[in-house]
Amino acid sequence: MPSIAPGADAGTSWHVAWTHSHCEQVVHDHLAAKGFHPYLPKLRRWSRRAGVRHLVDAPLFPGYLFLNDSLDRSAHVEVRKTRGLASLLGERWDRPAVVPPHEIDAIRRVAGSGLEVQPHLYLAEGQRVRVVSGPLHGVEGHLVRHRADRGLVVVSIHLLQRSVAVELALADVEPA
Repeated sequence: MPSIAPGADAGTSWHVAWTHSHCEQVVHDHLAAKGFHPYLPKLRRWSRRAGVRHLVDAPLFPGYLFLNDSLDRSAHVEVRKTRGLASLLGERWDRPAVVPPHEIDAIRRVAGSGLEVQPHLYLAEGQRVRVVSGPLHGVEGHLVRHRADRGLVVVSIHLLQRSVAVELALADVEPA
């Protein structure tokens, strides 16, 4: 499987386009028609319409798609004119946010694997989390470290300057 979008250049950076709600495919199609190299990773999920369940393709990252192009001033202006586009992530037109190629490659491999893929909360070490199931439901603490499926959550009493730690499944916590 190629590590870049078809027709994209391995030497160009990956940027992130932020779209209006439910406009990811429209933005993708318009950018592709303009000669850019967008990438919209999708997942198959069940949807219910008029009481009937069927599989649909949905964006893996709702509201976002990736763009593999050099963005000089004129290219940036042309991208910004795209119908359905809210913005390009970054500080200014000459300093757009860049996604490392290895992260795009990982997303492409996951999306193309044929395995069941589902979105997951982004949990970073040090982040405040809330337990959403199990005997500690409702408890808040900080995620100190995490492995593939488990994390060490620390609950602190600041007045006493004391803490306790408990290891939980990451599926049982959410950002607080």
